[in-house]
Amino acid sequence: MKIHEYQAKAILAKYGVPVPQGEVIFAAADATAVAERLGGGTVVVKAQIHAGGRGKGGGVKVVKGPAEARAAAEKILGMNLVTYQTGPSGQVVRSLLIEQGLKIKRELYLGIVLDRASERLVLMVSPEGGVEIEKVAEETPERIFKEFVHPGIGLSAYQGRKLAFALGLEGPQVTQAVKMMTALYQAYVSTDASLLEINPLIVTEDGNLLALDAKMSFDDNARFRHPAFKDMRDTSEEDPLEVEASKFNLNYIKLDGTIGCMVNGAGLAMATMDIIKLAGGEPANFLDVGGGANAEQIKNAFRILMMDKAVAAVFINIFGGILRCDILAEGVIAAVKDLGVPVPIVIRMEGTNVEKGKQMLEESGLNFTTADTMSEGAEKVVALAKTAVARTS
Repeated sequence: MKIHEYQAKAILAKYGVPVPQGEVIFAAADATAVAERLGGGTVVVKAQIHAGGRGKGGGVKVVKGPAEARAAAEKILGMNLVTYQTGPSGQVVRSLLIEQGLKIKRELYLGIVLDRASERLVLMVSPEGGVEIEKVAEETPERIFKEFVHPGIGLSAYQGRKLAFALGLEGPQVTQAVKMMTALYQAYVSTDASLLEINPLIVTEDGNLLALDAKMSFDDNARFRHPAFKDMRDTSEEDPLEVEASKFNLNYIKLDGTIGCMVNGAGLAMATMDIIKLAGGEPANFLDVGGGANAEQIKNAFRILMMDKAVAAVFINIFGGILRCDILAEGVIAAVKDLGVPVPIVIRMEGTNVEKGKQMLEESGLNFTTADTMSEGAEKVVALAKTAVARTS
């Protein structure tokens, strides 16, 4: 689950991370009063969407005084902001963060993420702040410095000092940086975060460090431990089909292709999308129904697939383990009958009760196309999808 910048900063402030003074608004008329409370001088008006690159897209404005803050808020609030992370469709701005203006001497980068290869959290810093860290990693990887944290020990002060020195900090700034890194680490662990990124981490002209921006997301599997985070979720920032799928514990991500995929297991889902592309098609989604899916969940999965009007054919690729093939067949048959699925369906399944499942499909009287292998199924569904698209174009 992703949250907005203003929400992330509120969390970080509770752990002692220094952040600029600011307030969130949802109506442009409120910008004047907020700017006045921040001293009436220079303020920054920042669009709140779940994407980076807001400044380049016109979603961040530095203004002087309450009147200019109101004018900027009227311009940004409600705009469709397009950035390199939103894609060409953009994202509607529904809230703004208005913060105090600061005199910036340096812009740095600080982030925490799980490194799966080492099975440890890793703190990453770079003196190249304020730009996409992916660009730094690609073009100047030597400018990124890392410290891996032992899970049984936690972040040590000497690791923080090493990173502070790598950033070129000196004197009291080193102490500030170590304190900030320790607070960020505690915030990450305590909230079951999956990403915590400060970009930029700034050094002001008076020598202080502040988190000028903050990006934070949480591990959905640990959400039950943090009931208060439920209200932080902004479903308007998510794809409607992904929101609908989450109601039924379905792992769904919308893509741009024409072939709907229904698979059990993330690894199999990735392999299925790859083999569809290898056969010349484009997947319309990633949909993992999970190992413990039942007939009702299969039906809901089909309903969500059919809500995507770009889907011209469906490929069901199931390995029957916990989810038996006969349960899959039962759910698919019920879904097609109840929903009146209008697109061709290719089914490849293997595993527990596979013969019984195939028999149920054959006796259903419905027009399913079956396949014995993944490659055969991919070739058949790509051909069917192309034919369906050609008919409608």
